[in-house]
Order: sequence, then structure tokens, then C-alpha cells
Amino acid sequence: MPLQFDSSRYQRLESLSLNSSSPAAVRFTTDQGQAVLVEASAPGVFRLSMGTPAATGKPVSGSATRAAALHDLLARDEAIGEAVVEQADVAGQPGWRIVQGDNVLEIAANPVRLALYRKGQQVLASSADEDLCPLGTEDASAPASWALCFDLAAGEAVHGLGESRIMLDRRAERVVSDEAESRALPLAWSPRGWGLYVNTLESVVHDIGLPEFAPDSYVVTVADAQLDVFLFVGEPAEILNQYTQLTGRAGQPTLWSMGAWLHQAADTGAEQLAAVAGQMRSRGMPVDAVSFRPPAAWEIRAKLNLEWDAARFPDPRQVLGEFKGLDLKVCAPGFPGVPTHSPMFAELEDKGWLLTDESGAAQVFAGVPASAGGSFGLLDLTHRDVWTFWRDKIRQIMDEGVDAVSCDIQFDIPDGVEARNGDTGARLRTAYPMLAKRCLFEAAAWNKTPPEGVVWSRDLFPTGQRLPMQAPVSVPNTWEGLAESLRAALTSGASGLPAHAHDIGSPEHPLGTMTPELYLRWLAAGVFSSHLRFHAVPGLLPWDFGDEAFQQAQTLMQWRYRLIPYVLGVIEDAARTGLPVQRSMALSFPDDPEAHAHELQYLLGPALLVVPAVGPGNQIRVYFPKGEAWWDLNTGWRYEGGTSWTFECGLDRLPVFGREGHMLCLGPAAQHTGEFNSARILDEVWLFGMPVHNPSVMRNKIRVMQMQGSSYAKGLEGLKILPSEGLEVKRRGAEVRISRAR
Repeated sequence: MPLQFDSSRYQRLESLSLNSSSPAAVRFTTDQGQAVLVEASAPGVFRLSMGTPAATGKPVSGSATRAAALHDLLARDEAIGEAVVEQADVAGQPGWRIVQGDNVLEIAANPVRLALYRKGQQVLASSADEDLCPLGTEDASAPASWALCFDLAAGEAVHGLGESRIMLDRRAERVVSDEAESRALPLAWSPRGWGLYVNTLESVVHDIGLPEFAPDSYVVTVADAQLDVFLFVGEPAEILNQYTQLTGRAGQPTLWSMGAWLHQAADTGAEQLAAVAGQMRSRGMPVDAVSFRPPAAWEIRAKLNLEWDAARFPDPRQVLGEFKGLDLKVCAPGFPGVPTHSPMFAELEDKGWLLTDESGAAQVFAGVPASAGGSFGLLDLTHRDVWTFWRDKIRQIMDEGVDAVSCDIQFDIPDGVEARNGDTGARLRTAYPMLAKRCLFEAAAWNKTPPEGVVWSRDLFPTGQRLPMQAPVSVPNTWEGLAESLRAALTSGASGLPAHAHDIGSPEHPLGTMTPELYLRWLAAGVFSSHLRFHAVPGLLPWDFGDEAFQQAQTLMQWRYRLIPYVLGVIEDAARTGLPVQRSMALSFPDDPEAHAHELQYLLGPALLVVPAVGPGNQIRVYFPKGEAWWDLNTGWRYEGGTSWTFECGLDRLPVFGREGHMLCLGPAAQHTGEFNSARILDEVWLFGMPVHNPSVMRNKIRVMQMQGSSYAKGLEGLKILPSEGLEVKRRGAEVRISRAR
């Protein structure tokens, strides 16, 4: 791709004519012979497919193999919406209006331009800049690339598109889908009420208001013969709902994964990790799982099988048993690489089971941490037999006592490398991590109903939201590093990923900058996240900062374990709605621009407003979003929305506020989730004003009904209830009555 978008490369689509229409689809043809299909994909979702007459209007499948069919980009391909097409005057040109209730897609015929309307208000329109191409292709007879250009309103923010540690608003950025440094995901949206998703495995370049050539435009370049794009209309939460329904939603993480993790230090063995885990237990610091560092714990060696690394794990059962004796789950690293020194490398090359170079020989990749620095080949997971082999062998490993698998590697697949199904270039770079990580999840979740599993991975790829957890980024041990980790979590959530883990510091950066104050603030942010991980590294352990700090860390971790039922309920809700655990202000309150400016505030699920301390000192500025009231978890005081306050928040306080009308369901304090009563993990319920919704917390279902000024809740029997000021709580048999105090 060129460094700058060149509109002169593209021919505008002109003279669109209507061929046929039905309630779900409208077919057009251009004078250049392009076929254009517009579908009412779902309520508030329009799908545009453009290509040569030979194209059907549907995208080509990612691969012809069963493995690829299991991991196609779309979980739902058929249109389920209905629309009415009307002839209309569009900006002085003939055109059409495709109407879905309050949502309208306008198409001008000459030249072809698009505009989206929501409740009568235009939210997105093709660029009016004459130097840009509103919609075009390089060659009408044989298109190889497409361009779409849209106007951006003054000050309009664009969210999503993957992980960013710099800003939540992606405006003034270039994002390239198949470049590792872009940390890209395919969904973009605006608080104005539009979203965009390009359905392709090929390279997509997003130029979002770049000041050097198009500061007021959003330019999308798609390196594919066929353009397949979805346009969403609605609130950001509605867009995420529709997008994840379309592309697939997360499986369920296991309960224990929401407890604390402990990660192995570099240049240490299993014995040292077990010793630190034992210290966590003896010092009363809760922990549920340990994870081993790369390299991979097993390799394909002399037999077509996975064999443990005998140097690090001479007796795997003994090692795993030691951690089981501490009530700990174990995550071991693996990746689909075959070392070149392995006797199996040549055999697998002869079988055609490895990705190949331009000569047809197995591609040899330079060493990475996952391969212990040694060169390797990659299993061709587009091949059905290879995919099935690797999945089944991972299952066998897990049957030996491994609870989760990590594959924390960014696959660097250069141009010229080819898979057996013909995928190469950007297409292979996009598809390969999808296949690898999904294969691991199926191996982890194969015998569980509903599917439950954990794959620890930092890589990003389309359909990544189908996995329940994203591993954290490595950031400096500074206040800015803490802020970067929060932005990474919020931007990945805004891109459709449901859960983002937090590391408590980074052993990959100097440790001298980590102060007791910074450590406790970092830990507090991790407590109010979906997952968190400690490092078994001196200088990053909770007892390394003095007795007082350690006691405060213990208090924070008690909070973490009490929050697990609530967090689990939020993740279960993500599988239904597509909303992430950590929700940015722009995602949660699109109509409150002042809230957007407080970018590091976030909602943890629907009920809790979290305001992390990201600088030294005890004063923390909080903005309460409009239209809501908020209750301080520390004092019980109530604050009206649309106001700002400065709080004195010492290291012993949590800057967290409950949203009025919601409930916070807490579990008991515990040292690990195995101490929870699996039949009922709830211990206490906090009420923030009169409950007005119907929350569900894991298997403990809570139903709320309103009647004559009171709320009746079922599912609270036997639980301690803490009402907010001004409420009365009375138990009547199996029901709890909540009413205003008289």
C-alpha cells in the first residue's frame, strides 16, 4: 500500500441502475458492468457487496477446507432484515432510499454516493471532497482494490479499529489490518451513530482524518477483488451488539480464570514458580492459576505427537501435581511450530503439512521466544488434517492436567509464503492466527457444555472476540504505562473484544520506577477489570513494598474475589450483547461529550463507574455522566449526573461509584475460587437506589419486578442486602420487597 491514499488510482462508480428488489435485497448494475447488491442484513445493518457480474454478491469463503469453514469471518451470512426501496432525489441527483424503519441508506446514482440516516438525521455520508473518490475501484473490468471515502464532522471521534495505547479516539491515525504494529481489528464506529466493518481477509487500510492529506475524511482502501462492507446505524452499544452477532461472540471463560494469575519469571524453573505460589498461599494473597513463560512446553519430535520439553519438565505429572496440591490451575505455552532440528520437520515437509515458500519448500521462520530462539516451520492449519491433528494433540495434553494454553505470539508471515489452500500475503497473515487461536479454544473447551476455556494470547485478529479473553500489553512501570494499559483495554473493548486482562507491572521494563503508591494504584485498576496477573518477579510481588502496602494489597484482593460473581455475570452478558467488561465513556454515554473527555474513566459492566488514579497524589477528579445518579461505594453518598467533583482518595480507598437503579452482587472473600459454593456463589447484594432492571449473575438468577412504587426481587433469599439511603428492604417469604423509605 502507498504511504498516502491516491484518489487518481481509482475510477468512480457512475450511473447506477436498479435491476430488482425484494424485502431483503436490492440489486443494481453500474455502467462499468459492476454488480452491486444491497441487503438489509439485520435491523440497523446494511450490507453492500460489489464486484464483477460473475460475483454473486456474497464474499468468497476464507478457505475451502472444513477448518476454514469453522472459522469463517461471519457467524451469520444470511440477511434477516427487511427494507423498502424508494426512488428519491439525492443531493440533486436521481437515486434511491433503502428504508429500515428509522434507519435509511441513501444511494445517489451519478456518481455513486452513500449516506446513512438515523431518525431523520444524517450520521454518515460519502465525501464531498473533489480530490477524493467517494466510491470507486482501480479497474472496473477486473477490480483488485476498492476505495470508500466518507466525510467526518468537525470534532467527530472514531472509535474501535483495535488496540491503542495513545488515544481512544483513532482520528488522525492510519490503521493497516495486516500490519502487526497497527494492532488492528476491523470494526470502526462513531458516537454520532454509525459503524463500519469490511468483511475480508485481505489488507484494509483505514486513514482516519489524517491531517497531511484528508483531515476531514475517513478513507478506507480494500485490497480485494470484491468489496463486502457492513454499515451499522444506532447507538454504539447497538452497533457492538449487531457486529458481534454478525461475526460471532465469545465462548465462556472458566470461573477460576477470573481469580488472580501468577506468571513465571524469566530464567526460572517450575520449582521457583511453585515456591512463589506457595508464598502467595502462606501470606494470604489469593491466587487461582499459574502460567509458564515461553518457550513452548512441548514439541513435535520423533513421533507424530506432542512431547513435553524434558529439560524443563522431566516429570510433567509431578510438576502439575505440585501445583494442584496448592489448589492452582496451570497454563502452559504452546504454538504450532515445528523446530527445524526436529526429525519430524522433513517428514512434515514431505507430507505437505507446513507452510511453504515460493519454491514449494517449507518456509523456515527465524527464532522467536516461543521456539526458544530456534528456527521453525509452521503447521499449515488451513489443511483439515493438520488442524484436526493439532487440536486433538492439545486435547491429550490437557487431559494430562493442563488447564489452559497460551500462544502469545504475533505470527510474522511474509509475502510469498503460501498455505495449501492457496492463501498467501495479507490473506494468510489474517487467517492464520484466527485458525491457531480458535483451534486452541476448541481443544480447551471440547468437553464442556456450554463451551468454557481460556486461551492466553496477546495477538489480535478478526473474530478475536470469539475468544473470551485478551492478554495484556507490556508497558513501562510508570504512571503513563498504567494509563497506556487502561487505554489498551478500553480500545480493544470498543473494538468488540469482551475481556482484557491486566498485568500488575511488567518484568520486561525497568522495575526501579515502580513505587508502592504506583503499585497499589495499578493493582486497584487490575481488581476492577475482567482478569489480572501478577509476575513472580522480585520487585513486582505484593510484599515487595513494605508491610503497610502489603496489607492494602490484601484488602484490594479481597475486593477482587468478592467481585468475581459480578464480573462473571458481566462476561456472561457479553456473550449475549457483545458489550465488553470495561466500557469507555464514549461507548456507554455517546450523547455526553463531556464524559468522553474523561477517557480513562470507565464502566465495569453496567453498574460500576471506575475512576483509576493515574498520577501521584490522593486527589482524583471524577465526572459523573449525565442522566444518571451515582453512589460512592466508600461513603454511601449520592451524586447527580452531569457534575464534576474532586475526591481525596488515599491508598486505602477505591474510587468506584454505583449506578443508580443497579445492584452489585458480591461473593465471599476467598483465597481461590475453589472455596466458592458452586451452587450459590453470592454472599451480599448492594442496592444503588431502586432496582430498575433484571440482572443475571451467573447461575444465581435475580429477577426484578416493579409494582405500585416498590420493586420485588427474586433470587436474593438468604443473602445480606445493603440498601442505599432512602430505601426499605423487607423479606416476604421467597421475595424481597424494596421500597422508598417513608
